Amino acid sequence: MWYAIIGEDAPASLDKRQAARPAHVERLKALQEQGRLLLAGPFPAIDSNEPGPAGFSGSLIVAEFDSLDAARTWADADPYVAAGVYAGVSVKPFKKVLPA
Repeated sequence: MWYAIIGEDAPASLDKRQAARPAHVERLKALQEQGRLLLAGPFPAIDSNEPGPAGFSGSLIVAEFDSLDAARTWADADPYVAAGVYAGVSVKPFKKVLPA
């Protein structure tokens, strides 16, 4: 099943995000190579693809896992969690409808 992982950034966490990004992206690439990643990306804090020092307000990952517990375990091990980028993370089952 698909699961939506929503990370909410802690205030002033851009430097931490930038430092932890390579490890974070490597985990996403592993999901992609396994055919389990639907989409992933950050939420710019301002209306711009390149928000500069405004940074990001969080991230969205939609990926396939065997269970909600497996998705939560994966999310809890994210480098952004360990680095203090995320103030909180929610994991929810996701039903993909479109595109078909």
